[in-house]
Amino acid sequence: MAAGHALTRRRTESSDSPPSPEALLDLLGDAYTRRVFEAVSERPRGGRAVADVAGVSRATAYRRLNDLEDAGLVTSEHRLDPDGHHRDQYVAVAEHLSVSLDGGSIDATLEADR
Repeated sequence: MAAGHALTRRRTESSDSPPSPEALLDLLGDAYTRRVFEAVSERPRGGRAVADVAGVSRATAYRRLNDLEDAGLVTSEHRLDPDGHHRDQYVAVAEHLSVSLDGGSIDATLEADR
């Protein structure tokens, strides 16, 4: 981390309870959401950089980042730059998603670094 930068990790209320398997599969079934997640999986990024890397509009990037954060796959860090501006930086915390099919039911387990 460069000198003069401060990071504060924030958690959302909904990230305290894991999403259902259906919610996880629906979320990651969207191509835009996957591209946004891949962008922050490569390295932490601000919303504008996520939009550029994922090839989506800023509005789409922020909506998908909020959805991913609500599901507990991404967290945001409030960053104070040396110039005094405050910016959010998004970090992927999901490390592993396992989906299993057992007797006609679908189960999904998410492992995250929190």
